[in-house]
Amino acid sequence: MCGIVGIVGKSPVGQSIYDALTVLQHRGQDAAGIVTISDNTFRLRKANGLVKDVFHTRHMHRLQGDIGIGHIRYPTAGSSSSSEAQPFYVNSPFGISLAHNGNLTNADELKDWLFKTARRHVNTTSDSELLLNILGHELQEAGGISLTPDEIFTAVANVHERVRGAYATVALIIGHGMLAFRDPNGIRPMVFGKRETETGTEYMVASESVALDACDFEFVRDVAPGEAIYFSEDGQLHSKQCAKAPNYSPCIFEFVYFARPDSTIDKMSVYASRVEMGRKLGQRIAQVWDDLDIDVVIPIPETSNDIALRIAQQLEVPYRQGFVKNRYIGRTFIMPGQEMRKKSVRRKLNAIGTEFKDKNVLLVDDSIVRGTTSEQIIEMARAAGAKKVYFASAAPEVRFPNVYGIDMPSANELIAHGREVEDICEQIGADKLIFQTKDDLIKAVGMHNPEITQFETSVFDGEYLTNDIDQGYLEKLDAARNNEVKETSDKNADSILDLHNEGAS
Repeated sequence: MCGIVGIVGKSPVGQSIYDALTVLQHRGQDAAGIVTISDNTFRLRKANGLVKDVFHTRHMHRLQGDIGIGHIRYPTAGSSSSSEAQPFYVNSPFGISLAHNGNLTNADELKDWLFKTARRHVNTTSDSELLLNILGHELQEAGGISLTPDEIFTAVANVHERVRGAYATVALIIGHGMLAFRDPNGIRPMVFGKRETETGTEYMVASESVALDACDFEFVRDVAPGEAIYFSEDGQLHSKQCAKAPNYSPCIFEFVYFARPDSTIDKMSVYASRVEMGRKLGQRIAQVWDDLDIDVVIPIPETSNDIALRIAQQLEVPYRQGFVKNRYIGRTFIMPGQEMRKKSVRRKLNAIGTEFKDKNVLLVDDSIVRGTTSEQIIEMARAAGAKKVYFASAAPEVRFPNVYGIDMPSANELIAHGREVEDICEQIGADKLIFQTKDDLIKAVGMHNPEITQFETSVFDGEYLTNDIDQGYLEKLDAARNNEVKETSDKNADSILDLHNEGAS
C-alpha cells in the first residue's frame, strides 16, 4: 500500500506536496519522494524513511516548480532498499516521472516483453518501474515530437490492455503536464480536486480526499476506474474513459483498515462505513452471544474505536478505553517476521488495569490478519485481571493472500488460512471469537454508494478480479516474500520500521 499526490499549480507546489504526503503517511512509512519540474528539468528528492525525515529545508529549496508529484511507500513488490523509492523517472520519450500505488500481477510477463520487444531496461525489482517504462513505450508509439490529449489517452488505453493488477498512477511528462489514471477495476483509490487562485485554477490528485483537505483543495470527484485525466502545464483539464470494460470494484480493506476515517473514497465515508460495521457486528453479537455477560467493550486502538463504540451502544454496555497506545511505535501488521512483530506489540500498547480487573471484556479490532497482536493483547487483558476475554473482528476471516497492493501475500502467515473459527479462537487464547460476515461488511460499506455493486474482497473469499491468479502464482509470490523477509530481518532485527496512527492485528 502506498500513497500518491500530484499538483499542477500556478506557483511552487513543493510545500503543498509535502503537506499532502504527511497526512497520507499512514499509507506507507518505508520511503518518500517528491519530483517537481523547473526549467524543463526534473528536481528529485527521495529516500527511505518518514516524510519528515526525508525532506529537510535544503531539499525543499531545491524542489522548485509549479508542477510536481509525490509518493510514500511501503513495499509489496520489490525490496525496501532506497533504490526502490519512488517516484521513478525515465528519459525517453520527453522525460517521464511516475508514482504508483498498487501491484501488477503480470510483472514477469511485462519485464520479458519490455526487454525483448520494447528494448527497455528495468533497473530495479519494482513493478512501478515496469509501469513507467510501459507508459513511456506507449507514449512514444502514440505520438510524434509532441503529444495531444488524444494521443496520451491512446497510450493509457494501450497500458490498460497490456497491464493487469491494481494501479492508481500519477505521472509528469516534461513539456506537457501531469497524467493520472486508475486501473479498470478501480481497486486502488484516487481522487482529484481544484483550488481557485488569483492567477488561475490549480489541480490536485491524491490517494485520499484528506490530502485535498490538508492543502485547501476542493474535492471534485473520484477518478473513475479505467479513466485517465490529463492536466496540461497551462492548466487545461482533459479526461477520457480509456478502458474497454471498466468494472467498479474498490478494495474493501481500505475501509476496514487502511484509509483515514476522515477520508471519503468512491463517494463512501470511511468513518460512516466503520460506524455501520460496528452496528452490524453489534447486532450479530447480540444474536449469537445473547447468553454472554459482557461487562465492557474495549477497542484495540485506533481503527476500531468507532466500531467498538457503536457495538457498545448496540449491546447497551459501557464503552471504555482500556489500552494506551505509544504513538511512536510502528504498525506491527507490516513488520517483517513474527519475532519483530511480537517484540513490538508490548512496546506499542499498555493496558489500564482498572478497566479489566474482574470484568468480562469484549475486545474489538478491525481485523485479524496474522493473529500475533490479537494473541498478545488477550494475554495482556488477562494479566490486567480480566475474568473472561471475548474477541470480535469487524472484518471476516482473512484467509487468502492479497496480490493487489496490500502486504498479505503469504497464506501460511494468515491465522485463518485452513482453520475454522474455533481453531482460531483457541490459537489466540480467547474465550469466544466472532467475525463480521462478508455480506454484512459489504452492506456496511456499500450502503453509502449504491452505484458500487462489487468490492475487491479476495482476502476473504480467494476470488481475484483479474482472473490471472493461480496456485503457482501464489507459491512463487510466497517464496519471493520469504526470501525478502529473511534478508530484511537479518539486516534490521532490532529496528522499528514504520509509524502509523492506527493499529491492526
